[in-house]
Amino acid sequence: MRVNKFIYISLLAAGVLASATSISAKVTLPAYLSDNMVVQQRNTLLIKGHSDQHGQVTVTTSWNKKTVSGVIGSDGSFAVTIATPKAGGPHEIVINDGDTRVLHNVLAGEVWFCSGQSNMEMPVKGWGQVKDWEQELAHADHPRIRLLQSKHVTSLTPSDVPQVTGDGWQVCSAQNVENFSSVAYFFARQLQQQLGVPIGVIDSSWGGTPAEAWTSAPTLTHVIEHQHNAQAILAARGDRDALCRKYEQDQIDWQNNYNRADQGMEGSRAIWVDTEQTGEGWGTMQLPNAWEWQGLDNFDGIVWFQKVVNLPERWAGKELTLKVGKVDDIDITWFNGQKVGETDGYWIVREYRVPAQLVQTGKAIITVKVKDGSGLGGICGDASDLSIGIGDDRISLAGQWRWHIGLSQDDLPYRAIHPDHQNYPANLYNAMVHPFKDFAIKGVIWYQGEENATRWRGYTPLLQALIHDWRQTWHNAQLPFYLVQLAGWQEPALVQPNSSWAHLREAQANALALDHTNMAVALDIGEPYDIHPKNKQEVGRRLAIAALADTYGKGHYQVAQCTGHRVEGSKMVLTFNQPISIKGQQAEGLVIAGPDMVFHPAQAVINGKQMTVSSPDVSMPVAVRYGWANCPPNNLRGLDDLPVAPFRTDH
Repeated sequence: MRVNKFIYISLLAAGVLASATSISAKVTLPAYLSDNMVVQQRNTLLIKGHSDQHGQVTVTTSWNKKTVSGVIGSDGSFAVTIATPKAGGPHEIVINDGDTRVLHNVLAGEVWFCSGQSNMEMPVKGWGQVKDWEQELAHADHPRIRLLQSKHVTSLTPSDVPQVTGDGWQVCSAQNVENFSSVAYFFARQLQQQLGVPIGVIDSSWGGTPAEAWTSAPTLTHVIEHQHNAQAILAARGDRDALCRKYEQDQIDWQNNYNRADQGMEGSRAIWVDTEQTGEGWGTMQLPNAWEWQGLDNFDGIVWFQKVVNLPERWAGKELTLKVGKVDDIDITWFNGQKVGETDGYWIVREYRVPAQLVQTGKAIITVKVKDGSGLGGICGDASDLSIGIGDDRISLAGQWRWHIGLSQDDLPYRAIHPDHQNYPANLYNAMVHPFKDFAIKGVIWYQGEENATRWRGYTPLLQALIHDWRQTWHNAQLPFYLVQLAGWQEPALVQPNSSWAHLREAQANALALDHTNMAVALDIGEPYDIHPKNKQEVGRRLAIAALADTYGKGHYQVAQCTGHRVEGSKMVLTFNQPISIKGQQAEGLVIAGPDMVFHPAQAVINGKQMTVSSPDVSMPVAVRYGWANCPPNNLRGLDDLPVAPFRTDH
């Protein structure tokens, strides 16, 4: 095709001019001020940024045709506050410092900040693939829902520079939502349908992160268990080298304490590796298996395992291959007192070389020290992964092993985190919360707790401090904060008195003592063998029900909770904050104990807000628990068929 020379030159000139205009654009804005954004309706919006001009900058809004001016400082910064309109749009915002920058397709509506760890981060498709994700994507065309996603970034000091994916706010579509927080999306969808106004959701989440990483250092100086680290962080004033030196010393101190506390160690020497152990404290366990399924409920720490085998004469003086299965998480393995291997990684099948000079006919002692920090622990994998031998000539090691606890992790403080790591205290607050402080929001939804489960004792003050902290960040003492209580996970069990997940759920519920908080109970929609349950639609819906009732005055929502109890003879009468019912023939997940604190399955009779609990095995009841396990059965329901929160009467 021939192109007219004049037209070609004109187009080229126009392209060069456009490029030059883009390059010379003088106004830079925070990433949350972009095309397609939602601003909090009937509020204020701080338009701040930088210019390489001098004098004034003006901001003109299409919704009222008003212009507001601000002074450009000597450092090029400016800040102009404008009033936002009632819900509606699209609008335009024009910023002019001599050159013009226009923000297009701006809506006014409701803005929510959505944060937490992987169950908040879990995308509609992506690595998460929620229930019916294909259908969800096919119907994800919601132009009045807008999405903003923070990048995974850290900082040792509070940052004022938000870093987001893409070019800022995105219009909700199948393409834009597939890698966006599914909980945030389903929450936004429910709100938009019920309120009929534009909804903006900011996804600032990161899998596997603890609450202290999302809390500011000044606030952490007031939180038990975090005060010392927070004070050191503030004293360092962002000096990474100083914090790294502290980390290295903390690691040395922690490891020394670990070895001193481990019953299987004397200083740096392992004492259970060169002789057969049959003494007090040694039990037997069927392997391969997670130790949580073999009687060590909810245990994290060190367990020593030992297996004695008889080696045939044909192997004497020959190199052997020792397979120790998939150890969760870290192992050190000895053969006849000599260390033959060490591996970190629960997905790795261990194969260690046993030197020929160690191999003799007769008894051989295999000792494995297993260290696990969270979740399941033990020597796992397939039975075929446990063996010793040469090539195909092997002896299976599956079956009974002796075991002994070396150390419970509860006996030691939390291991130090490197300052560069996302889990370092305040790192995520600094980089993924603080940068949004000048952008008005309506409220917060929060789904986190898994990473803090093994340290549940400190979660009650930590979560409540985080809520206060964020309210101070946004200068709103009444900022709504709605959280998701942990779903069921791990091997189903009726009751686990020491369940860290049950204790963590209780700590989450304690946050409801704060004004303008509420909670979505998710115990009933967990999946035993998937820490990321797929039904995120219901999680988003329950959060939205709470927000609609408490924030927008649409309907009524209150978590169904046990509020009191009394003993009447051989029965315990419980009182709830609303009428409850049983979804099924009889109550599940309900247990009762006498003075011996041995829990038995309980029977229940319900009369409105009261439930009478008893068991033929308990004549003197002192405690009732419901849903008290990592993954318990549960079928008590409150109003609107929503689940009753797990509880215990004994504290």
